[in-house]
Amino acid sequence: MVSLLWLVPTLPLLGAALLGLLAPGPRVSAVIGAGSVGASAIIASAIGISWLNHVPPGHVFVQNLWCWISLPGFSAKISLYLDPISLLMMLVITIVGFFIHLFSTEYMAGEDGYSRYFAYLNLFVASMLLLVLADDLLVMFVGWEGVGVCSYLLVGFWFQESANGYAAQKSFVVTRIADIAMLAGLLLLAVKFGTLSIQPLLAYAAAAWPHGGVWPETAAALLLIGGLGKSAQAPLHTWLPDAMAGPTPVSALIHAATMVTAGVYLVVRTHVLFLLAPVVMEAIAIGAAATLLIAAFAGLVQTDIKRVLAYSTMSQIGYMFLALGAGAWSAALFHFLTHAVFKALLFLSAGAITMRLHHEQNIFAMGGLRTKLPVAFWGFLIGSASLAALPLISAGFFSKEMVLGAAWNLSPALWAAGILGAVLTAIYIFRAVFVVFLGPAHSEISGAYGVRIVLPLAVLAAAALTIGWLETPWFLGGHAMLSEMLAPAVGDSGERGVSAIVPLAGIAAPFLGIAIAYLLYRRGYWHAQAARAPGFLAGALRSAFGFDALYDLLLVQPFLACVRALRHDPVDMFAVALEKLALTLHRRLRGSQNGRIRRYAAWLMAGSVATIAILVFG
Repeated sequence: MVSLLWLVPTLPLLGAALLGLLAPGPRVSAVIGAGSVGASAIIASAIGISWLNHVPPGHVFVQNLWCWISLPGFSAKISLYLDPISLLMMLVITIVGFFIHLFSTEYMAGEDGYSRYFAYLNLFVASMLLLVLADDLLVMFVGWEGVGVCSYLLVGFWFQESANGYAAQKSFVVTRIADIAMLAGLLLLAVKFGTLSIQPLLAYAAAAWPHGGVWPETAAALLLIGGLGKSAQAPLHTWLPDAMAGPTPVSALIHAATMVTAGVYLVVRTHVLFLLAPVVMEAIAIGAAATLLIAAFAGLVQTDIKRVLAYSTMSQIGYMFLALGAGAWSAALFHFLTHAVFKALLFLSAGAITMRLHHEQNIFAMGGLRTKLPVAFWGFLIGSASLAALPLISAGFFSKEMVLGAAWNLSPALWAAGILGAVLTAIYIFRAVFVVFLGPAHSEISGAYGVRIVLPLAVLAAAALTIGWLETPWFLGGHAMLSEMLAPAVGDSGERGVSAIVPLAGIAAPFLGIAIAYLLYRRGYWHAQAARAPGFLAGALRSAFGFDALYDLLLVQPFLACVRALRHDPVDMFAVALEKLALTLHRRLRGSQNGRIRRYAAWLMAGSVATIAILVFG
């Protein structure tokens, strides 16, 4: 089965091509769009089962397809590299991606551009699969840029509204700025080692570069900047909340299993290089702690249900980066797995709510939906429990415990930041639960759900309740199925063996947050007027501490001022002057062409005499 690996990215790519070229009707578009990713998920699952039963030698399978670039001193091959890391990523992308596609077939029914939507969605999945399966950093960069382009197209899918187009441009520009740094890092590695093939490159770097040297620190820092932009980590996070302008299933795909986790994958895939750069590793951990707290505080005051989930994504990826900074690669990937499930569940549940409320997204315009929309209620509640890391009953508890244990071993201060983030997470997500599903109703319910809405929610809810038991802490048996599978690729990260205070605090944090959320809700503190309360702190939280305003002041406005000042710059003036000179000479010389033969002859004779005189007397 492993030999069919090439079909996994090819089928969604073929689906995108068919949908883009043929633009078929809605039914055929749904079959091609969801069917291609579904077939890819089936093949990926079969490969996974085959892998577990018959592990390839060295826990690696490489499928060489063709040579892309062949130059003196440098070459790049189109090859697929399957190991435990890429196997996990592939399974999550295809399986979660399929359920998002299936949900979309009903959610987007009746929308203009139905086939175009699925063409973009298929291309997104194909690009992400190329990213995680690439055996060469240059090929990975193609997939990296592919998901960036697709995110632009999907965020701005409803481009008729200017705000949506602005959000798409913002996501594209911010991530492209980060990608320039990543490209510089790739060029540095290519110049130093003459290859971007990942495994030989890492071997060369480990052998040639000293621990803590200038070159590994520089290369790792440049790659990290690219990862921060794609994964929406501070200070390159400002595009993510605005990316909610796209359809809700798009948000689920971007936030759950694809684009925003690309930075996590990049660091894990090149972890050998990052281990040579201790300063960068420290920066990853500190930046992750800051990011998860910034996003968690911002989530407390958001009124748009999708923006609440957007900031939760930013915060949870902060936990993944916190694990990366501690060198706990398995913990980061475990949280990636659980987050993919419960975040897809949360976004699709939010979509199931808004599609019955005429696409209303303000949580204070909802209310009373617990009995009116039971499917959405249970899906959102289970997803919220997993996001808040409720003990035992949620997948998020197990992965967050693993991350917090790694943070404790790195620094108690960073662990404390993680615990505070866990409390805040429980507060803001259960604030949304109480406001949306309890209390008086404020909106009319319309329509009904079909099986294409209910089935993805049911499957993801079941996974969000059970998948955490793949990796349990020591006080629950210490099962390490995922870590053992990943060990040949990332080694033993040593996430276990911590003080008893770590699990106790991790268990107490979500209960404390939920209690605070309920008390504030019962006292009426969280209502529409309070959410819009004036004041510096409230304004700072609503704007996520003003990064957008800061960038506008420091970068955007000075750039626009330069544009205005240089609108008639000297280069343009010189070009315009040449144009005016040519036109003037043309008008002057045009007068000599008057059709008078005698004058032509006279000028010809004068020219001849002048030429002879120059030759004779010169």
